[in-house]
Amino acid sequence: MKILGKPIGQWEEEFPIVRDLIDLKETLWINPKKLPIDEAVAESSVTMEDVLDASARLERFAPYLALAFPETAKTGGIIESPLAEIENMRPYLEGEAGGSIQGRLLLKLDSHLPISGSIKARGGIYEVLHHAEDIALQSGLLKLEDNYAVLMEPRFRELFSQYSIAVGSTGNLGLSIGIMSAKLGFKVTVHMSADARQWKKDLLRSKGVQVVEYADDYSKAVEEGRRQAQGDDHCHFVDDENSKTLFMGYSVAALRLKNQLAEAGIPVDETHPLFVYLPCGVGGGPGGVAFGIKQVFGGAAHCFFAEPTHSPCMILGLSTGYHDQVCVQDFGIDNRTAADGLAVGRASSFVGKVIQPFLSGSYTVTDERLYQYLAALTDQEGIRLEPSALAGMKGPGNVCATEGGKAYQAKEGIASAMAGATHLIWATGGNMVPEAEMSAYYQKGKSLLTK
Repeated sequence: MKILGKPIGQWEEEFPIVRDLIDLKETLWINPKKLPIDEAVAESSVTMEDVLDASARLERFAPYLALAFPETAKTGGIIESPLAEIENMRPYLEGEAGGSIQGRLLLKLDSHLPISGSIKARGGIYEVLHHAEDIALQSGLLKLEDNYAVLMEPRFRELFSQYSIAVGSTGNLGLSIGIMSAKLGFKVTVHMSADARQWKKDLLRSKGVQVVEYADDYSKAVEEGRRQAQGDDHCHFVDDENSKTLFMGYSVAALRLKNQLAEAGIPVDETHPLFVYLPCGVGGGPGGVAFGIKQVFGGAAHCFFAEPTHSPCMILGLSTGYHDQVCVQDFGIDNRTAADGLAVGRASSFVGKVIQPFLSGSYTVTDERLYQYLAALTDQEGIRLEPSALAGMKGPGNVCATEGGKAYQAKEGIASAMAGATHLIWATGGNMVPEAEMSAYYQKGKSLLTK
């Protein structure tokens, strides 16, 4: 069997990590193409101005969101999540890692974002709002200087009802796109892969969203959604694989994080490095957040992606340099994981190429370990997440207690600064999981912890 004209043995010889990925080993990959921040920024096709533009757009929509979604009223229509200290998890994580974890442990609770309860509430909702703004401005019904609360008026719902939105999703992106689009009045179709949970499909249908189900994985759902949207000038396809708009919506998180850390009195600088661990599927969410963080915090920030051992598409694309030209199934990896939001076989080429100069590395984690983290976090901190949202939890141990992590510290010249470090684990979803399903997750995790 050959992949892009090369037999497996040649791939393994050129890229030794491939064998570990095929063997489903938990693997830490340090990015050799990471550049000094000034060089990375200079060569990037995406800029800080793009981040600020996205932030301004979300602020324009805040008055509307505060009315349309009362749960956002207390933050003035700004969709944001809190930070949580998780010091009670330290003994568990250090025991698992077999060494000490220097620095502070924080959890970024995107699992509790309002409206759709996951990180996708950032990019997904932003892309729908961006599209709605374009239509409303072009129609003449809206002006940039208006108070966007006017979008609650029936005339705008009537306007948007003439248009449709489509997306392919494993679940959480579909929720954010579907809920936001339906609220504005768009006709919306979510093409969902076999990995998507039934409760997510049911919730979307309850909001008036058309859900199309596929027996295949994420790539097939995206392919079909894109195909069906083609040729319809009134249908906007949200392309999770290639959307710069989605990417920019995620990036705004960094501006809010800067304020949160400042309010908490947590410095980020050369002697206080910030490590961020981001669960990764196709790459849009973690890529956008990581890009924003590197723009805001520069060389003091170190971002790592976290992927399931059965779906390591981004680490495969980045480590080989082939990005979306290869998929995990090419190498006999089945792309079947309990981390439904991360069940992606082929990485985004757009994200991979934009983030490569900024990214510190990526690592993989088994499903069994995700369930164990889920139960441990519930027991130690009373915080409940879905399995995919726990992928970042292995990051601090990887950086602090493995040979690869220590080599990274030495390479970056930060080994002596680790006592002042902050480890930020990005929790991407879970607040909307039904009680029965979350209980089943927990029981499975507890059974694995006691083995």
